[in-house]
Amino acid sequence: MDDYQKEIADLERQVEQLVEAEGDARTIAELSMQLEILKAIYLRAADLFNRGRVDEGLRYGLRIQGYGDWSLDNVYAFVYERSVELEDGPHSAFVGGIKNADFALMLNS
Repeated sequence: MDDYQKEIADLERQVEQLVEAEGDARTIAELSMQLEILKAIYLRAADLFNRGRVDEGLRYGLRIQGYGDWSLDNVYAFVYERSVELEDGPHSAFVGGIKNADFALMLNS
């Protein structure tokens, strides 16, 4: 389990505890949205990382964009930063944008 998975698991536990304790609904909603975003970013970063293990073009794209060598941390940083740049909109549209974005194409642009 990497640091990102630990962060997601910790946040999931925190949300579960708040729900069980009948905590503040607004706090639960905000943390749940944050959790959904982190999961989407992590899944996309992990997918891109695995694709780059066999695709030199992706590894080269990451390097020339200033993110360094091919590592999960560097790929995650790239996906995170590109996700933040996606159009603002409702939460579901933002998460959908992350899920549908072509990060491999962004690396090679």
